Amino acid sequence: MKNNPLYHFFNQFRGKISSSIYIPFLGKADRNHLALLRNLEKEMEVDKCLDVPLNKLNVVIFDFETTGFYPEKGDSILSIGAIKIINGQMDTNKTFYSLVYNERRLPDEIKQLTGIDESELLSAPPIADVLIQFYQFVQNAPLVAHHANHEKKFLQHANWKTFKKMYSHRIIDTSLVFNIANPDKSIVSLDDYCAICDIQVQNRHHALGDAITLAKLWQIYIQKLKLIGCTTLKDVYEQLAMNN
Repeated sequence: MKNNPLYHFFNQFRGKISSSIYIPFLGKADRNHLALLRNLEKEMEVDKCLDVPLNKLNVVIFDFETTGFYPEKGDSILSIGAIKIINGQMDTNKTFYSLVYNERRLPDEIKQLTGIDESELLSAPPIADVLIQFYQFVQNAPLVAHHANHEKKFLQHANWKTFKKMYSHRIIDTSLVFNIANPDKSIVSLDDYCAICDIQVQNRHHALGDAITLAKLWQIYIQKLKLIGCTTLKDVYEQLAMNN
């Protein structure tokens, strides 16, 4: 086994990632596995983003549509949408969108909310393929989501179920970050933020549509944050710590 190149790959990260991921990959690496391994290697560099000015920081804004709120009770991801922010600006040429295979009947309220029908999901790729494609799209950029605990919970559950690895990539929650710039206002939903910033809401509850809307807000709020002295993620985290 020690002559296996994947053994040496994992060995250099011993102590940084869980040893439980060693076994599934050793001796049976296919193209998708190797793509995931490359992503793991890049994750080790993500903390360098803390001192990059927010208006120069490359991030990936993303959103999930799901069957509910509780992956541990059987709810699952229906679609993933994402768009890249490059040097503080949304790049409409760099987007990601995929439905996720699901053979179960969708609740009527979910179909009405998302516009997704079961027939579309039957021909969609499985979650393993979608996650790998998503990770390849993200590379080592920090992830950004609104009320990110929802996305984080589903991502961790799907990642563990699929790859037996906890997902530890940095995820920034805009519902916390944006409120630094609005300390006297009680703002909760994406729609509320859009109303305050005069952003027209389009394709609501479509994963890519919501990601694009959030990207527009991100561009506005990194300028608002700069005005109050938060110019990097490190500044943002320090301010959040002070507020709590």
